Amino acid sequence: MPNLPADPHHEHCPQPRPDWVPENAGPGFATRVMQGATPVVTAKFGVGARRTKLSVEDYERGVLAGDRTTLGRAITLIESNAPAHQEQAQQLLARLLPHTGKSKRIGITGIPGAGKSTFIEAFGTYLTGQGHEIAVLAIDPSSTLTGGSILGDKVRMEQLSRQAGAFIRPSPSGGSLGGVARKTREAILVCEAAGFDVVLVETVGVGQNEVTVRSMVDFFLVLMIAGAGDEMQGIKKGVIELADALVINKADGDNLPRCTATQAEMKRVLHYLHPPTQGWHTPALLASSLTHAGVPEVWKATEDFFNNTRGSGVLVQRRQQQTVEWMHALVMESLRARFYASPGVKAHLAAVEEAVANGRQPALAAAMELLKLG
Repeated sequence: MPNLPADPHHEHCPQPRPDWVPENAGPGFATRVMQGATPVVTAKFGVGARRTKLSVEDYERGVLAGDRTTLGRAITLIESNAPAHQEQAQQLLARLLPHTGKSKRIGITGIPGAGKSTFIEAFGTYLTGQGHEIAVLAIDPSSTLTGGSILGDKVRMEQLSRQAGAFIRPSPSGGSLGGVARKTREAILVCEAAGFDVVLVETVGVGQNEVTVRSMVDFFLVLMIAGAGDEMQGIKKGVIELADALVINKADGDNLPRCTATQAEMKRVLHYLHPPTQGWHTPALLASSLTHAGVPEVWKATEDFFNNTRGSGVLVQRRQQQTVEWMHALVMESLRARFYASPGVKAHLAAVEEAVANGRQPALAAAMELLKLG
């Protein structure tokens, strides 16, 4: 079996699955597929697929077959701002939509230094060992110079990236609100259509309001560490009010007593907070990414959450509400883009900005002037 090169532009998959067959294989072979997927026999998804322009049908077949290269290209298509790519991406999403909705969507956040990436690696490795197919959408901080990702999946999740049942996709946050890439919602749908039963969304975790990621996942997990200080971890309401589970990470060695004390404190805090999910009490758990202690318990709590919310109907209601909110967000995004692209606004924007900056015109009056031009 040949070694397929990893695609550094789209995803890290250094070791293809044993049932992968090269594009020059005979008619008796099929491409690598995920468990339960329909085999696809085509040369377009073999070596060099990223050099071939794919149609919507090609993308659809490749994603549904679980082909990682096509999956990575499909997410790149969705993230593109080119009008032609956006139109093709929406056609693809419409075709994939009937195959979505079956995964557990889990958001993971925490302050820098809480060990999000190492926890996800330990958590994801445990899940793949249990037979799950894991997609990790890791939202990297964006470079202020290039707009690209500063960190990389190879550096941060090297062990998990070697797992056959894992797919890791880093995307630059682009400075978007809540530290979440603008097209993360669509990427979740594509990963679900590819057969992943667990989708993890890792946010930047800059200590800001994480309402954005809360609005696109089912289960919201907040990582904490002992001794960081309440003001750093957002204890004063904020992100903890959104959490479906709190996990005090790095609970090992000499740090274990401090983590246990933090756990007790968080249990007291949670007692006075209104839970974000109806019928669910947010637990405070301990875990160690180093020793993997507590990781099975975190997954057990996650499964309990989904069993609870599916039985009560809360999960269905949450996803329906999120979809409607997503539609409104897309409307606002589209209106904003059209407004700034209009000829009148483009012609006068610089002059109006200068007038506001120099104090010659009130900001509200300037905004109303631009709205008339748009």
